[in-house]
Amino acid sequence: MFLIVGVDDYSSESDVIIIPSALDFVSQDEMLTPLGRLDKYVASENIFNRQMVARSLLDTLKAVSEDERDCIAVLERVSRLADDSEPTVRAELMEQIPHIAIFCQENRPSIPFAFSKYLLPIVVRYLADQNNLVRKTSQAALLMLLEQELIERIDIENLVCPVLVDLTAPDSNDDVKTEAMAIICKMAPMVGKDITERLFLPRFCEMCCDCRMFHVRKCNLIVVFFLDVCLPVQLPRFFQLCSDNVWGVRKACAECFMTVSSATSQEVRRTKLSTLFINLISDPSRWVRQAAFQSLGQFISTFASPNTDVGQYFREGAEEAEWSEHCEGQLCRSEQEGVDVAVEGGGEQVAEALPVDESFCDVDSESSNPMCLPGSSEPDPGPVAEEPQSVPEDNSPSLSSPVLEKVDIPEQELFNSFHYWRTPIPQIDLDLELLEKNPSSQVSSTSALGRKQLEELIENLEPHIDDPDVKAQVDVLTAALRATSLDTHVDDAFLEPRQAHDNPFSSHHGQDSALQVSHGDESELSDGSMSAEEEKKSKHQDVVPQALLDQYLSMTDPSRAQTVDMEIAKHCAYSLPGVALTLGRQNWHCLRDTFETLASDMQWKVRRTLAFSIHELALILGDQLTAEDLVPIFNGFLKDLDEVRIGVLRHLYDFLKLLHQETRRKYLYQLQEFLVTDNSRNWRFRSELAEQLVLLLELYSGQDVYDYLRPLAFCLCTDRVSSVRWTSYRLVSEIIRKLSTCPALLADFLGELVDKFCHSPKWSGRQAFAFVCQLAIEEDCVALEQFSEHLLAPLLQLASDPVPNVRVLLAKTLRQSLVEREYFLHSANSHQEALEQTLVALQMDLDKDVKYFASVHPGSTRINEDAMSTTSSTY
Repeated sequence: MFLIVGVDDYSSESDVIIIPSALDFVSQDEMLTPLGRLDKYVASENIFNRQMVARSLLDTLKAVSEDERDCIAVLERVSRLADDSEPTVRAELMEQIPHIAIFCQENRPSIPFAFSKYLLPIVVRYLADQNNLVRKTSQAALLMLLEQELIERIDIENLVCPVLVDLTAPDSNDDVKTEAMAIICKMAPMVGKDITERLFLPRFCEMCCDCRMFHVRKCNLIVVFFLDVCLPVQLPRFFQLCSDNVWGVRKACAECFMTVSSATSQEVRRTKLSTLFINLISDPSRWVRQAAFQSLGQFISTFASPNTDVGQYFREGAEEAEWSEHCEGQLCRSEQEGVDVAVEGGGEQVAEALPVDESFCDVDSESSNPMCLPGSSEPDPGPVAEEPQSVPEDNSPSLSSPVLEKVDIPEQELFNSFHYWRTPIPQIDLDLELLEKNPSSQVSSTSALGRKQLEELIENLEPHIDDPDVKAQVDVLTAALRATSLDTHVDDAFLEPRQAHDNPFSSHHGQDSALQVSHGDESELSDGSMSAEEEKKSKHQDVVPQALLDQYLSMTDPSRAQTVDMEIAKHCAYSLPGVALTLGRQNWHCLRDTFETLASDMQWKVRRTLAFSIHELALILGDQLTAEDLVPIFNGFLKDLDEVRIGVLRHLYDFLKLLHQETRRKYLYQLQEFLVTDNSRNWRFRSELAEQLVLLLELYSGQDVYDYLRPLAFCLCTDRVSSVRWTSYRLVSEIIRKLSTCPALLADFLGELVDKFCHSPKWSGRQAFAFVCQLAIEEDCVALEQFSEHLLAPLLQLASDPVPNVRVLLAKTLRQSLVEREYFLHSANSHQEALEQTLVALQMDLDKDVKYFASVHPGSTRINEDAMSTTSSTY
């Protein structure tokens, strides 16, 4: 058959163009066997064809799986395709290898030894491929094969490990060497202690002592990989890394210290690691000190009893950040962990020599490299980003001085991240004439003038607080303002994200706490204050080395914010529950002052962190200490900024359930305060309140629920945001369940529900009534007898509602939740008849959706799907 085209204007037969139709041909590919098609396209010059061959290898193998010889032939073609010169073809092939390997494993009787003979050698060879994409794909494939346990142990030892060790040889490419070491790190737990010690450990030790490989030494994975399998042998290597000449390596050691400590014995932790960590805390590099202080609380937690899961407090800390991600506008600002502005792997800096026990950290004299010993100088590894230098503590300007002096910045300091990018702070010219006229009032006059200038600067910068550089300036100026007026009132408007109303933590309260932790002359304190010796003695305990606890307690010292990290107090607050659990409630006296200082910190982020974890502290301390020390702080948080209040609201039930009944009832009067927020658009705050109220029902009597929670529930049911309303409908249904054992209260509650919602002039209120009825039936919140007595008649009246959406929901409720109930099927009273008459009326409704849902055809979908779909379409 031929197709004739283009004959419109042609009269002669010679002008007709005739082309063959595709229907005249049978595809040549369809005539080929699977192996024939494979051979045809493997040799194709078209790169795309060869990619398609690699992508369809598994399908080809499945097509010939019943014939062992054909399977082997396919695998041989795979080996040929592995030699393709095009990287994209090799990468495509490598992506298919794990899937082919799984198929071979499942069909092992038909294809014996297929994986180890044909596929694994390709994976291993590609680990050293020149193309980065192919190399990365093979690394991922290898890890997947190991996780699936598809590689035999003998193949791991004879094929995989030797190649990885060769790739980490001194003469290997640095990128390849680092990648191979990362693979070894991930492999170590999978291959076990024996293979790791015999095959990987020698090369690891060699790389730790190779001063040219600082970027490998600083890698957290490289430091951590041997912990579970060969830490007893290699702890001396970790000691050496902690005193490495490159600050980035020491910083990485500080960051993984908790993991190291968790894998050691209590004796090693106390006698060796504690001293090592103290050295990191006092490291010359500010960035090492930062990392050490951030890990201090976690390290202290490793001293806890083996049966105690302290790690849960550090895992659960993520929920605060999770809430921040969901907040809108100015409600909650995203909180990040302390940002390390130093360039990763940054410059070399000689560490102080650590008092390492030589017998414990002995290195074979023949294999040891003197360059890796503490205190030795390191050859220049090439261009290295230098560490941003911090101003030495003894030369830094004293913030306690009321007069701000100009500080000359060294030339090498001008180009660090902070000084280079920041907007210059205007120079402050103080009017010194006042001081000359009245020398006796020199200090107070200068202090007042300095405060005025600082307040003006902060006020001008406040609108631009979202800029990280501006925020850094505001933090510095705020600290200066605080230091120049420790004994005076400080306006909280300059220290908070926005004006705080009725904030108990502003001004004097915060300054008093600052005085408590001041390291000035003890004689300046009031006569009733504890002496320095007594205070020091009160902080003693025997659970963790005292030096570690002293360093932790010092994290609230204002000077630490200037010399270590502006957010050091936040890190202290974050780890407080873990430290408290480690010390135990019998040693709470060691942490009480620190807790109170953090609770009154000027930074709302610090108070917010505590607010999110105060319920955990209550669980640790027990009811007596909670009532004495936590309840007053908790009460203060309830009146704090919304950013802080959300922390206590999120765990309101968890905290209140730990209190005595009498104390718990006092909070009933304060629950309504959560309806008032600084930002009216803060609907998630109200949604969280509704969720907590559902949980709080079990803590209070029916009368208390009726008196205090009922008004809140009805108020939330009329919220402008549908998500808040929907949660509130569930709250109302649960209140019905709670009151079902109190007939008088239930009758009053249901009567008010009918008046407020079923008879509401707004159609959304009437629809809400139908929602609540459906929930109450679906969740068995009320007996059907009580439901029929109080709610059924008003519900059926909605059949004549003028709004179709109300009638649609009524039809769903009757058909899916009520009519099939045994109570109504076998009822001899009028309820069954009323139900049937209403359904018949709805089936004849003018609205097609109402007709549909009133019929017997719709399947019984669950209430959440129905309600939310109706909500999204009608609200």
